Amino acid sequence: MSLHLPSQFFRFCVVGTIGFVVDAGSLYAIMWLFNWGPYSSRLPSFLLAATATWFLNQSYTFTYTRTESVFREWSRYVGYASIGGSLNYAVYVLCLLASDVARDHPIIGVAAGSIAGLMFNFSASRHLVFRSVKSSAGEETI
Repeated sequence: MSLHLPSQFFRFCVVGTIGFVVDAGSLYAIMWLFNWGPYSSRLPSFLLAATATWFLNQSYTFTYTRTESVFREWSRYVGYASIGGSLNYAVYVLCLLASDVARDHPIIGVAAGSIAGLMFNFSASRHLVFRSVKSSAGEETI
């Protein structure tokens, strides 16, 4: 089953929303359960969220044929998600540095960073992690 781009993007956004809930929930749970600070709790919460979104994207958002080990695919997904997260943060910082309005209203930077990260992560997931494969009929499916 080949999904059209708008449907894939919508599903990717739904999965991302679930990932946000996993990320935020596990961040607070780790802080409370292990008495860790907000910085040290961030790495495990990110890994849990990335694992949840990888699982959901590979089973819900993208239709593809796995051509490598599950661990290798997961590792590549987490790697690209880390780049997307870094891009998100960089755009956020640039907005705050470049604009008094964004400094006064940081949500502007959060929104700009989120859009940049979302677009990168969707493209990377679609083209680099959950790659399209040619069917026996020569049709490309994703």
